[in-house]
Amino acid sequence: MKTRTRRGRLALASTMTVPLLLAAACGGEDGGGSDGGGSASEEITLELAHSYTDDQPQHRCGAQVIADEVEAADVGLTIEIFGSSQLGGDADRVQAVVAGDIDMDLQGGSALGAIHEPIGVVDAAYAFDDAQHLADFFSGDASADLRQSFTDATGVQILGAYSAGARHFTANKPIREPSDLDGVRMRFPNSPQYLMNAEALGATPTEVAFEELYLALQQGIVEGQENPITNIVAQNFAEVQSHLSLSGHQQNSNLVVIGPVWNELSEEQQEALSAAVDTAVAEVPQCVEESEQEQLDEWSSSGALEIVDDVDVDAFQEQAEEYFRENYSGEQLEVYEAIRSAAE
Repeated sequence: MKTRTRRGRLALASTMTVPLLLAAACGGEDGGGSDGGGSASEEITLELAHSYTDDQPQHRCGAQVIADEVEAADVGLTIEIFGSSQLGGDADRVQAVVAGDIDMDLQGGSALGAIHEPIGVVDAAYAFDDAQHLADFFSGDASADLRQSFTDATGVQILGAYSAGARHFTANKPIREPSDLDGVRMRFPNSPQYLMNAEALGATPTEVAFEELYLALQQGIVEGQENPITNIVAQNFAEVQSHLSLSGHQQNSNLVVIGPVWNELSEEQQEALSAAVDTAVAEVPQCVEESEQEQLDEWSSSGALEIVDDVDVDAFQEQAEEYFRENYSGEQLEVYEAIRSAAE
């Protein structure tokens, strides 16, 4: 897939005149802009990868909106979407974006933490109060240092970020307060930030691959898990769990990132792509909220899951904040404090 895109670029390059090649080479040194590597007449196709199914709002109102808005801009840029982890799992795609083998990706902060540790803090439990807090943080000056340090360390640009929904607990019993996690084999993703979240919330984490989680719940290998409602639906976890506890303990971040190909785009193409991402950032939270409410109503009426809506969120939040302030240091602590200050 990537080879086809590269062939297209090579074929394009072979038809350029020598002066145009020289102009592109000179412009590439300053990372794009009006003297960037591309021009409005160049047709460029970018791959946008993610792990969601086509019917999830993260795709419908996120990735697809980006592609549609870019097409409407008519600047010689096309976005080709590869969802459902077609181009690999999160960890593999992160490295591929850095290498330039995948152009763009939707990634959570914790996955990006594998290449720049401080960015993982955006997935800390209760770091963000809500989806708007997350979007405002990344679109404002409060995240400027984090975005710049991430690009300096990786060569990857963050074009925008939105919440893919709050994460909640499911189990075969209600989880209303931290003590309810005692002795529960609760699955958390295997990343440093998620494992810190487990400790911060009072859980003892059990690591299970996401692809194996349904079977692990069914067989009792783990007794509970935590995910956004859209993921709970997509994986049919209601078939193997009895309670959904609305802890909202983490905004599931989606960061729209682009690798070295950014410098091949003309200024016009960069602006069109950035504007398309801004549109998706504005649309996804409402799209997710509507999808979640529809599903909550369905579960409530069918009884497929018992909805626990009296979770002591304050108790969880206070415990998590105390933990992170004690266990973060250096740039991680700076990022955490910047996030919390933005809420205040």
